[in-house]
Amino acid sequence: MKEGIHPNYNQTTITCACGNVLEVGSTKKDIKVDVCSKCHPYLTGNLRQDTVGGRADKFKKKYGLA
Repeated sequence: MKEGIHPNYNQTTITCACGNVLEVGSTKKDIKVDVCSKCHPYLTGNLRQDTVGGRADKFKKKYGLA
């Protein structure tokens, strides 16, 4: 690798809004995030899925065909 063109790679702390703290390596100092693997709805199983049908069902409902 060429000398002097790469950023410094340091240990940093990622802090989530839920309070979870992760120690990782990064080129940035401290990082604050809104969601993490501990509180993300998809990963925790709390994801609401409101999709009942597709485009065809929506069309049928709109024009009263079903």
